[in-house]
Amino acid sequence: MTTATPPQGRLRWTLADGLTLIGRELTRLRQEPGQIISALLFPVIMVVLFGYVFGSAIQVPGGGDYREFLMPGLFAMVTFTSMQGVMGRMAADASLGVMDRFRSMPMARLAVPFGHTGADSVVGVFLVAAMAVTGLLVGWQPHRGLVPTVEAFLLLMLMRYALSWVGVYVGLVAKNEQMVAQLAMLFLPVTMLSNAFVPTDGMPAWLRFLAEWNPVSALTAASRDLFGNPGMVASGQRAWPMEHPVATVLLWSAVLLIVLAPLSLRAFSRRGR
Repeated sequence: MTTATPPQGRLRWTLADGLTLIGRELTRLRQEPGQIISALLFPVIMVVLFGYVFGSAIQVPGGGDYREFLMPGLFAMVTFTSMQGVMGRMAADASLGVMDRFRSMPMARLAVPFGHTGADSVVGVFLVAAMAVTGLLVGWQPHRGLVPTVEAFLLLMLMRYALSWVGVYVGLVAKNEQMVAQLAMLFLPVTMLSNAFVPTDGMPAWLRFLAEWNPVSALTAASRDLFGNPGMVASGQRAWPMEHPVATVLLWSAVLLIVLAPLSLRAFSRRGR
């Protein structure tokens, strides 16, 4: 008769397998330097492109430098588009039969999605760091001190981790990488329909409503608040997410983790049946 593994043992087993798969994902990325270089260059190019090409044509509400207004929005945009990479890697593993091999091995079921999301978080730290350095070089800087600045970066990483579970689930339920690529095209309008690049004051009322309830806008507003950058709105003049952007981001992150982690585990367990 077999003895059931205690909860502590299952947790250690899951963590150990998950860390192994995080190492696998990081090794795979290291063997594909083109992906790393493009991932690092993309946010840098966006900072230079938007900061200098569009900066002179956009007025910041309440005054201030546009590049300081822009940087929190770019942080938010890169955070939301990061799930595309997780989607692609999950779909590739599924279509190549890697997921079937993992399911046949004596390993924790949660370890596979945990490995993908954990690796994405590690990569995200370096991407945010590269973007922050670029922002500092073009004139952006936090103004509220060390603690709020750290809180802003932690909030960005929390949302990135929550969104990576969206990428895991979509990558598992998608039929192939081509479908994932088509779905990835839908993320650009979501990031653009926000306060990340332009103020929402000049938008029509219905469009402004959509932008202010967009989670990209909440993450952007929370970052501007914690960094002390221009573009923060006066109290009582915006929708609830804009009045309480930090709380909104925490709620979004919690909901995504609570809903998508179990769905991802179920999709992984049922894939290929």
